[in-house]
Amino acid sequence: MTRLLQAALLSVVFTAGLFAQPALAGGESGDIENLLRGRFNWVVSPPLVQPLQRPGDQTYSIKDRTIVRYNGQWHLFCTIRGRERSHQIEYLHFDDWRSVDKAERHILKLSDGYFCAPQVFYSAPHRQWYLIHQVIDKTRKPALQPACSTSSDIADPNSWTEAELLFSAHPENVKMWIDFWVICDTEHAYLFFTSLDGRMWRSQTKLADFPHGWSEPGVVLKADIFEASHTYRLKGLDKFLTIVEAQASGRRYYKAYLADRLDGAWSPLAATRNKPFASPVNTQPGGPPWTDSFSHGELIREGFDQTLTVDPTRIRLLFQGVSDKDKAGKKYGHIPWRLGLLSPAEESP
Repeated sequence: MTRLLQAALLSVVFTAGLFAQPALAGGESGDIENLLRGRFNWVVSPPLVQPLQRPGDQTYSIKDRTIVRYNGQWHLFCTIRGRERSHQIEYLHFDDWRSVDKAERHILKLSDGYFCAPQVFYSAPHRQWYLIHQVIDKTRKPALQPACSTSSDIADPNSWTEAELLFSAHPENVKMWIDFWVICDTEHAYLFFTSLDGRMWRSQTKLADFPHGWSEPGVVLKADIFEASHTYRLKGLDKFLTIVEAQASGRRYYKAYLADRLDGAWSPLAATRNKPFASPVNTQPGGPPWTDSFSHGELIREGFDQTLTVDPTRIRLLFQGVSDKDKAGKKYGHIPWRLGLLSPAEESP
């Protein structure tokens, strides 16, 4: 099969059968073995979600996505970067990815100022939805702070509460933090974040005390990493997977680490430039090429609760991408990020 024909067929698969449940060419055992050996090969979908241009405000990008499937709908929350308001969270829901760009867009009202980088999940113990995000509090140093909002109805964009800070005071041992991520086991909630200097941190609290009562954060990983660490439970494996963003030659890409416990040590899985979780070296386009960076990605979860469970035989990554050409010469806030999907190259249509 020629590369041109293969690319055309892959493009049809993505647009006609996105997020269907196809048979896997290698079988479940083979896919789990590839994951545990850190062997990842992806096909890149066409861009799926574009920035929406609103009257009176130019929107440069849509990025920092979080997504769950609930009641037959996809619920997608993203950061949008605009000319008038630099950081806001946009929400849309839809049932069919082929028409996602036709879904109605809603800007949440969590803060009058800066708010972005959302993570959504349903807390079964608390019986409500949580949106973890970050805000600016000028009374603290650093001003950027982790926060949460709650809702009883994920489909109602007006139901979210105003942002509430997670920490009653800023931890004295943390000088910089960004991109906050919560995952829970049966007893504790764990907060992970990075500090833009090769370190990933962890704090924890009892489920009964969540979203407050956090311990002093400690460093749990030192590596050539940057930001956007996201941690998941691997169904049936008694293991946890962290993917975390790195950068090289102006491009963003993803590394991966494994742990047996959320309060345990992280071991490299696919954590080098030559053996990454997701980068140009292990991806192929499923249509016209459009991205050279793989940034701020979210694995598609099996459910929607606080355990953040993913099926290791059906790993997919919804990410923000941009080509080197499209970002050349632009300020970071003006880079035209769009959303796309990585699916395993071994999948059979």
